[in-house]
Amino acid sequence: MIRLHSLRPRPGSRHRVKRLGCGESSGHGKTSGKGHKGQKARSGGSIRLGFEGGQMPLIRRLPKRGFNNAAFHKTYAVVNLSDLNDFKAASVVNEQSLREAGLIRGNFAGIKLLGDGELKHALKIEVDKISTSAREKIDKAGGTVELRKADTAPAASTEKAAEAGSDESGAKSSSKAKPARKSAAKGAKSTKAKKG
Repeated sequence: MIRLHSLRPRPGSRHRVKRLGCGESSGHGKTSGKGHKGQKARSGGSIRLGFEGGQMPLIRRLPKRGFNNAAFHKTYAVVNLSDLNDFKAASVVNEQSLREAGLIRGNFAGIKLLGDGELKHALKIEVDKISTSAREKIDKAGGTVELRKADTAPAASTEKAAEAGSDESGAKSSSKAKPARKSAAKGAKSTKAKKG
């Protein structure tokens, strides 16, 4: 029976370590398999993957084609709750006030509020995204949160979808009605032919 103390690796799965620098007769003495001089013979000397001695590497010579999700990546400016304690109580915190305070800068898709730290007083906050913990802490402090884009986008999209749906249903009903008339006309012609 196999027990923990009697476990052994499969024969041939483990190889003896090549021992370097053990004299000429060992076959790995003197330069220890590194040859004579040069960058690769030095201690710590190595060449990164894909390096071709300064020549334009293959990865840069080949044409780049195809789809890449990086073009659709959205970057959000991140703000923590602890950063908002500099604002006065009951003041409105939005993109403009955050830029004036120097908490955000540059171009971004929106502002995301994270729940790091504690909010000392109530604020009216306008952001694009917010974490669950941040929302709970704001509610606890007596503040309010308004999502800028999420509130307006779904209503407009649902109205457009409803209009498109009504247009499609009208088009489908009209297209279904036409073949019925044709089939009725064909039936009348066939009955006339039989009578004649």
